[in-house]
Amino acid sequence: MKLIDVVETSANVARDRSRIRKTEVLAGALSAATDAELPIVVAWLSGEIPQGRLGVGWRSLSKLISAPSDASSLQVADVDAALGALAGATGPGSTKRRAEIIASVFGAATEAEQKFLLALLTGELRQGALAGVMTDAIAKVTGQPLALVRRAHMLTGSLPETAALARFGADALAGVGLRVGRAVEPMLATPADDLDAALGLLGPDLIVDYKLDGARIQVHRKGTDISVFTRTLRDVTANVPDLVSVVAGLPCDSVILDGETLMLHDDGRPRSFQDTMSRFGSGPTADGEPERVLKPFFFDCLHLDGVDLIDRPLSERLAAIDSIAPDLRIPAVTRPSPAEAHAHFETAMADGHEGVMVKSLDGLYVAGRRGKAWQKVKPTHTFDLVVLGAEWGSGRRTGWLSNLHLGARDPETGEFIMVGKTFKGLTDELLRWQTEEFPGHETHRDAHTVYLRPEIVVEIELDGAQRSSRYPGGVALRFARVVRYRPDKTAAQADSIEAVRALVK
Repeated sequence: MKLIDVVETSANVARDRSRIRKTEVLAGALSAATDAELPIVVAWLSGEIPQGRLGVGWRSLSKLISAPSDASSLQVADVDAALGALAGATGPGSTKRRAEIIASVFGAATEAEQKFLLALLTGELRQGALAGVMTDAIAKVTGQPLALVRRAHMLTGSLPETAALARFGADALAGVGLRVGRAVEPMLATPADDLDAALGLLGPDLIVDYKLDGARIQVHRKGTDISVFTRTLRDVTANVPDLVSVVAGLPCDSVILDGETLMLHDDGRPRSFQDTMSRFGSGPTADGEPERVLKPFFFDCLHLDGVDLIDRPLSERLAAIDSIAPDLRIPAVTRPSPAEAHAHFETAMADGHEGVMVKSLDGLYVAGRRGKAWQKVKPTHTFDLVVLGAEWGSGRRTGWLSNLHLGARDPETGEFIMVGKTFKGLTDELLRWQTEEFPGHETHRDAHTVYLRPEIVVEIELDGAQRSSRYPGGVALRFARVVRYRPDKTAAQADSIEAVRALVK
């Protein structure tokens, strides 16, 4: 299979909005791959490299890229072999060897292939082949049941491995089980309209957990071997000795636990999300500052002492946690009345947390997907902000003004202070309107952005705000999305920077 076939597939997937058509395009490419090529093609079209991080960045690559080839000749297997050689080039002379490998591959690549490889190697490939679409394509091209393919992906955490197993047949897929030490795709929750809606959907046999504003963790222990993984299945064990110590002290031989970790103030209230993430990513200080200790809280158990629990109801999985770590359970109320559930929600908010999770006690663990058995309930906030600029879109949004620069009003100076960006919530109709309307408010532009006079007010919904050194106001929006434009409001009526800052815990 040629590299150009993968490149064209990626471009076609990026251009198409339909999930069905994306699946068909991907399936067409996968059907043309040999058994050896299939895992490679699946990885590349998912924006991944089978060899992992190769230690090359855009700056170093840009210096080595030569004029493109006029004809496509690169084969998938040859490029994969070159990337393998790149990953294995270490020691004396490795810098020169790596440069030779990159120059050789890019020198034989067409312009389109060079752009694809550059995006792939720098982690910037965004063509819309998300995990759900790729599992659909794998099932379609191999003729295997979609549920079986999804389960295998859930348990392996690897789309390339899942594709290879699917080629071998249903028995190979069905034979995949939990393996302590191998991360599992985490189950996700579906946003609920409000608490009453979640209770009505799942009640009365349910549990209501605190929703903590921390980092998702999955911990594995087998004897003395302990691993800690992130939401994206990245191994961070070396960064979290405090969590490892807690798990090592549990009265069991093997376990897989799902939960959250965060740092707490002395009064037990959570520290800010970015404080937790900074500690989570950097590891503890040499003197082990007490205030930088991560505290784990668990809400699910997938395996305990040789028994897989992933297909057992939540009530049994929670009982497993209680048998080894009842003091590490996330605060919860079981089978509450509506009044008790609302009281628990208010307590969670008063304690400084994000909201609550409402879960069916009969529900199974549906890894890697937003199962209806888990409903998340968080208060939402809306602000009227001013559009300070808009960036030109890419991919399907090429030619449209898309990503908005958002500003809040400074009541003391009358100026507008940037507090974030968003492209979420923008329909095609809004994109067209923005592209036609914004130039009439333009002050200047550069290659990427059109900057506007602070005149257009937009209603933004967000989950909260956090401290940030990125923006001059010292605060940034979290999960901002466009609700609607407010032609009925002037910029002077926009919300103030102090109102946004008030959301910071």
